[in-house]
Amino acid sequence: QVQLVESGGGLVQAGGSLRLSCAASGRTFSNYLMGWFRQAPGKKLECVSAISRNGENTYYADSVKGRFTISRDNAQNTVLLQMNSLKPEDTAVYYCAADPTVYYRDYVSTTREQYDYWGQGTQVTVSS
Repeated sequence: QVQLVESGGGLVQAGGSLRLSCAASGRTFSNYLMGWFRQAPGKKLECVSAISRNGENTYYADSVKGRFTISRDNAQNTVLLQMNSLKPEDTAVYYCAADPTVYYRDYVSTTREQYDYWGQGTQVTVSS
């Protein structure tokens, strides 16, 4: 069983920054594919970013490229999402997700079905 706890959400003005953190349980965090998803009111869940087990491969949605940065610290069992130049359309509940079973160390995935474990979500609100 993997437990994920997100933190770092909040209210920020457009153009501001937030850093989301996700702390994962388990002794083999370095084996986890990690992703960040978000869901805005009335919209589908979308993958914002993902990072491979070894941290060498990353994915960013087009809407956040150049503004968001994902990273992981395998020693601290943590994955971070640095969000800069935030826009009102970034307002959503952000979820951390993990797949502890992926085999390839450089594999990334954007599909929700890939991920077995999810955090409770953290609200990000960007005011205009």
